[in-house]
Amino acid sequence: MQRPADVDGFNLVGHSDLNGFGDGMQVIREGDALYVAHFGPSGMGTSILNVTDLSHPTLVRQWESPPGSHTHKVQVGAGLLLVNEERFRGGDPFTAGMVVYSLDDPFDPVRIGHFDSGGQGVHRIWWTGGDYAYLSATPDGFSGRILVIVDMTDPERPVEAGRWWTPRSGVEGTPGPADARPIHHALVDESRAYVGMWDRGMAILDISDVGNPQTVSTLDWLPGGESHTCLPLPGRNLVVTTDEATKNRCAGEPHMVRVVNVSDESDPQVLAVCPVPEGDFCERGLRFGAHCLHENRPGSYVSEEVVFATYFNAGLRVYDLADPSEPVEIAHWIPATPPGQEDVQINDVFVDADGIVFATDRVLGGVYILEPNDRLGERMREAAI
Repeated sequence: MQRPADVDGFNLVGHSDLNGFGDGMQVIREGDALYVAHFGPSGMGTSILNVTDLSHPTLVRQWESPPGSHTHKVQVGAGLLLVNEERFRGGDPFTAGMVVYSLDDPFDPVRIGHFDSGGQGVHRIWWTGGDYAYLSATPDGFSGRILVIVDMTDPERPVEAGRWWTPRSGVEGTPGPADARPIHHALVDESRAYVGMWDRGMAILDISDVGNPQTVSTLDWLPGGESHTCLPLPGRNLVVTTDEATKNRCAGEPHMVRVVNVSDESDPQVLAVCPVPEGDFCERGLRFGAHCLHENRPGSYVSEEVVFATYFNAGLRVYDLADPSEPVEIAHWIPATPPGQEDVQINDVFVDADGIVFATDRVLGGVYILEPNDRLGERMREAAI
């Protein structure tokens, strides 16, 4: 049964099924170009759309991922496009690392460099330009992802500058790579990196010396697991976190959006949990729970009060943190179920500087383009930095 759209606060203005390869993952807009990474089951790797006309996004370029790998993450900055390479579902052979493309023509990237991570490859990247990219990767010898810092001063020859990992609790003796706690990825604000710990919780790192990052503090929480994004709101001494739901029909522990007080960064504390969407989502099929946040990238919509989160079959949720101890949901959007799909799976979200929202579905739905209605738009403008 195809469910109709459930909308509060948005108008749908455009959509692309990505030429029938609708498994959309990370999405970023830069000027008139929209860069969409694909999850992997379709075999497609990266798509580039022209969004000059938001109501009619046009597919301009599209290329497949390398055999045995998926390239499901993109980052754009300083005239470069970075794309990950990671082994996908046991593929063999596969490629492992990060590809660097020149965007002299934003619609026609040219490959100019490659970082070879070894191991299982690179999962996610944080980079907005500057000297260093921050990667979650599984290098040789490691059983899970760690933080790898890559020097980008010569984008044709990116090289590792540093790495960070911490052993699992209870490890005796001298811990080795197989003892590392797995991470998801890090977001960076000046000399601090905020890391989602995949087993549960977050870590705050001092990255003043990129060659030797130091742990400032860690925080675990329950219920938890598969901690994903840790978004710093530095002007308010807050971090918003998500745990990624990884199982269908609510199997396992709940995965939520939390607000963490880091005014004492040596002792961070969970301040609040954002409202969980109400409804029959656990019975609808596929995943229900938190996943990604709009990450306040430079040049995009930036706010320390209005937060956008994807929630898989509960779509896109928008929270107001005017009172961070009592977050309030102020808008949501769930598209109609794509034909042939059990339920929607809204995966990633990017909000541009004008407040236009781009959201992807990880199964078949492709990419959706939304604009806030007058009420939501006014609140977003009030809360913008």
